[in-house]
Amino acid sequence: MHTILGANGTISKVLAKELSAYTDQIRLVSRNPQKINANDELFTADLTQADMVEKAVLGSSVVYLLVGFEYSTKVWRKDWPAVMKATLEACKKHKAKLVFFDNVYAYDQTAIPKMTEDSPINPPSEKGKVRAAVLKMMLDEIAAGNIQGIVARAADFYGPDNDKSFLIETVFKNYQKGKAANWFSRTDVVHSFTFTPDAAKATAILGNAPNDAWNQTWHLPTANNPLTGKEWATLFAKEMGVKNKVSALPKWLVKIIGWFVPFMAEMPEMMYQYEQPYVFDSSKFTNRFGMEATSYENGVKAIVGK
Repeated sequence: MHTILGANGTISKVLAKELSAYTDQIRLVSRNPQKINANDELFTADLTQADMVEKAVLGSSVVYLLVGFEYSTKVWRKDWPAVMKATLEACKKHKAKLVFFDNVYAYDQTAIPKMTEDSPINPPSEKGKVRAAVLKMMLDEIAAGNIQGIVARAADFYGPDNDKSFLIETVFKNYQKGKAANWFSRTDVVHSFTFTPDAAKATAILGNAPNDAWNQTWHLPTANNPLTGKEWATLFAKEMGVKNKVSALPKWLVKIIGWFVPFMAEMPEMMYQYEQPYVFDSSKFTNRFGMEATSYENGVKAIVGK
């Protein structure tokens, strides 16, 4: 049984489809799970409750942790440690392997221009500190030999049906509304984005990988020619047939917008990622598994064509 904890998210839905190539025993766990494949088993649970997590993991050989909480430091501090602790305990009890779908927030700020799996963990943000803490919980259990695990790490997202992507919200949707595209801080520095279908496919590959691929971190396939904010806006404008116009949002303005838009209030501490090059190296995965990332041009075509 392959079990997805947090089964309603953008990545989770595609992951369920990808896993059907490996098994017909897939359990989808969330507050309101919905079938992706005909044979999916649905399990309704509040994943902040340890007893529910334990029951959800029962009988699983591989567990995928893809919970998506509200983008709030307060919520993350309260819920992430509890969910990770419960998941680790359940996996140990039922001898299940764990794949943790992670982001780059825990990396040191100086690593952002060239991120690899060996980049130092030293988060500069409060959200990053939460991610680093739950990551340490998992890595400590792996080091102690209590579980087998994989950290599947992605850069910022973009892709079809992805409403939690900065790129989609401030470039694609702005153009759809006849507005200028927005970008954080600087439009002249490059920024990698991971295509969500690639991330899901690669996560399925890792969950079914040989034993020697476990107990380590893997960067998920991401195109190796990141674009600047200006180039991203140009690419979308060209594909959509709209006027190409992009403006940069300085931190002071984002703070003001945050008075009215709660999501934007959470962004100022993360803007260091847009004030310098943001380059995500996934060559380790490609060299091992032979999967190439979707080009940015084809990724944008897939989004616009939806």
